[in-house]
Amino acid sequence: MSNSEIIFAPSILSADFSNLALECQAVEAAGCDWVHLDVMDGHFVPNLTFGPDVVSALRKHITTVMDVHLMISPTALLLEKFISTQADVITVHVEATSHIYKDLQLIRNSGIKAGVALNPGTPATTIAPLLDMIDLVCIMTVNPGFGGQRFISNQLQKIREIRELIGNRSIYLEVDGGIDTSNVGLAAKAGANVFVAGTSIFKGGSFKNPDIYRDNIVDLRKQALGA
Repeated sequence: MSNSEIIFAPSILSADFSNLALECQAVEAAGCDWVHLDVMDGHFVPNLTFGPDVVSALRKHITTVMDVHLMISPTALLLEKFISTQADVITVHVEATSHIYKDLQLIRNSGIKAGVALNPGTPATTIAPLLDMIDLVCIMTVNPGFGGQRFISNQLQKIREIRELIGNRSIYLEVDGGIDTSNVGLAAKAGANVFVAGTSIFKGGSFKNPDIYRDNIVDLRKQALGA
C-alpha cells in the first residue's frame, strides 16, 4: 500500500446487505482501491451494522485492502476479535477508548496497519501525540452513525491542519462522510488521499450492474486528481 496515491474506499454501508460478498467483488472489479467496512455498535453511534464474524466472512471475498473502521465503545471489548479477521487496516476512535495507546499498539503488534479516527468536533491536535504509532488518520466529515449525510465543509480546515501535523511521515489521510464529486476535489486539495464514499459510488448500480460503480469511481477520481 503506497500512501502517496489517491485511494477510493467504497463503504459497503451503502451496498446491498443481502449480497455483501457479491457487492464487494463487484466494486473491486469496478476499480476501487480498498473496501471500507463500517462497524457500528448502536452505542458509540446510533446505528448497528455487523460484527467480527461478518467481517471475517467478507475477508474471503476482498482481494484489495480491507479497511475496517470501528465505531464501537469500549474499543477493547471486541478489538482482538476484529484483529483475528485479518483486516489490513483497523481504525479506532480516540473518543471511544480510554487506552488509545494500548489499542493502537495491539493492532500494530498484530501486523495490521493502525488508524485513528476523529469525530467532527474533535480537534486536530488530539492526534499529535499519536503520530509516530499510527499508519492512518480518518477525519469524519459527517457525524458518524449513518450513511447518506451531507459533507461538513468546515472539516476541510481540519484536513489541512492534520496534513501539516503529519509532515513527512508515512501516514494515510482518510476522509469519511458525504464524499461526492462536489467536494472530493476540495478534500484532495486540502491534503486527503484516501476517500471513503458510500452513496456516491453505489448509487444507481448493483452487483448485477457494476458498470455504474465503475462510472461513479471514475468520476470521483477525475475530480480528486484535478484538484
